[in-house]
Amino acid sequence: MAHHPHPVVTTAQGAVRGLSQDTTAMFLNIPYAAPPSGAGRFAPPEPHAPWHGVRDATVPGPNAPQSERGLGGIDMSPYFGTGWSRGEDYLTVNVWTPAVPSGDLPVMVFVHGGGFVAGSTRSALYDGSAFARDGVVFVTLNYRLGIAGFLDLPGAPSNRGLLDVVAALRWVRENIAAFGGDPHKVTLLGQSAGATIVGGVLAASRATGLFRRAIVQSGSGLGAFTAEQAARVTGAAAEFLGTEPHADAFAKISDDRLVEAASRLAGIDLRTETHYDPLIGLSPFSLVLDTQPAESVAAGLGADVDLLIGTNAEEGNLYLVPVGKYSTSTSEDVAAAAASSHPDPAQLVETYRKARPAASSGELRSAIMGDALFGAGTWALADAHAAHPESATYGYEFAWRSHALGGELGAAHAMELPFAFDLAHLPQLRGPDALFGPDRPPAGLAARMHETWIRFAGTGTPDWDPYETTRRATMRIGAEWTQVDDPRRRERQAWS
Repeated sequence: MAHHPHPVVTTAQGAVRGLSQDTTAMFLNIPYAAPPSGAGRFAPPEPHAPWHGVRDATVPGPNAPQSERGLGGIDMSPYFGTGWSRGEDYLTVNVWTPAVPSGDLPVMVFVHGGGFVAGSTRSALYDGSAFARDGVVFVTLNYRLGIAGFLDLPGAPSNRGLLDVVAALRWVRENIAAFGGDPHKVTLLGQSAGATIVGGVLAASRATGLFRRAIVQSGSGLGAFTAEQAARVTGAAAEFLGTEPHADAFAKISDDRLVEAASRLAGIDLRTETHYDPLIGLSPFSLVLDTQPAESVAAGLGADVDLLIGTNAEEGNLYLVPVGKYSTSTSEDVAAAAASSHPDPAQLVETYRKARPAASSGELRSAIMGDALFGAGTWALADAHAAHPESATYGYEFAWRSHALGGELGAAHAMELPFAFDLAHLPQLRGPDALFGPDRPPAGLAARMHETWIRFAGTGTPDWDPYETTRRATMRIGAEWTQVDDPRRRERQAWS
C-alpha cells in the first residue's frame, strides 16, 4: 500500500477506498456486520454481504439510533457527537493507519461511552489520527445502543451491543493485516459504558484469543444488571410502547419509537432485595449478567490479557457540577448517595469524612457517587485480574483538574479522553462551558499520556510498577506523574 491520496485496501467483504493526509490514512464507515434492521435488531450480529467494486470509505457513515444527549451547563458535543445520523448500515468501523504502513503494527480497538444509549464513532474526541501518526492501526466502532443494544428481551440474546463489539473484534482478526496491523497484537480499550463493555468482553469466553491487552478507562467490573433488574426495565419499555415484552413484538416497532421509549425509561427504581442499582439511576441500560465481570475475571477469564485500568480523581463531578447540584449539596444529599449504593451508608459516609476531613458536602457526594459508579467496580476488576499472575495489571488515576464551570468541574468523568487521544488542542474543548474551561492543559500532558497508552499497546507495560494484590501501585497522572501505592485504601476497603 504505497502512499496514495486515495489508498485502496481489500477486505474479506470487498475493497474500500480511503483518504490519505500527511502521514496517515483513514478509512471510514466500513461494515463489520450486516445492518440490524427489523427483527435483526434483536438478533446476534450477522456477517455483512460482500460488495462488488470499491466502496467509498472517505465520509462518516450512519450511527446507532439515539436521542440527543446533554449534560446541563457543559458542552459535551465533542464527546456525544451530534446525535443520530440515520441509516441502517451502521455496524461499522473507522480505521486509521500510517499512510505507508510497515506491517505487523500494534492495533487498538476503541469502544465509545455514552451510558449505553448515546455516542458514536463520529464524535470529535474519537479521531484516531494521532495514533496512526505514531505507528498504531487504530479502530473505532459503532455498536447497537439503547433498546436494540441492551434491553433484555425474551426471544432475543442478551447484551447485543456487546456481541457487536465481539463481532468487530472478529472483523479485526480477519482483516486488519490488510491495513498493516498485527491481528495478534490487539488492544481493546473503552471509556465509561465502553469500558464496562470491555470488562464484559474480558469476562466473555466467546472473545478469548481475540485480543491481547485491554484498557479500561472509568468503567466498572461491577456494573452489570441482574436479570431481575433488567426485567423491570423491559416491563416499563413494553408498557410505554403498549406491546408484549418479547422480541417478536418489539421487532415491529420503528427505531424512532424505540429511541423515544428509551429516553422515557430514566428513574426506574432498580434496587432489589439482594442488589443495588450499579448505575445509581443514571441509565436504565447496562450489561445484563448472572455474574459480574469482576467475579468472572476472578475465576480466571481474561487471565491471558494484560490490563491497564483506572479512573479519574473526581468522576462524580460530571453528574453534579453541570446541573448545579455540586455547590448546593447538603449532608442529606451525601447520606442519600451512600444509601443508594451501599448496605451500611452511615459507615460509608464516616469513612469518606475521615479520608477527606476538609471536604465539602459536594465533594463527599461526588466521591461516593464516583466510587459507586466507577471506583468500586474498577478496584474489584483490578484486584480480580491481579490475582492471576500470568498477565500484568497496571493502575492509574487521572488527576488533572479543569477549571470549567467556575472552577468546579475538576478531574471529572471523561476528562482524560482528549489526553489519551492527543486531542487536547481541539478548540471546542476550551471556553467557560467546555470540558477544559478557560485553561490550557499542562504542556506535554497529552503527548505523554498518549505515548503511554501506545507503549502499553505495543509492549504490555506503561512504564510503571504493576498493580498487585499485595501492593496496589497506581500512577497518578496530572501536571506531574507520581506513583503511589493503594492511594484510596480506606475507601476501597469500604466497598469490598
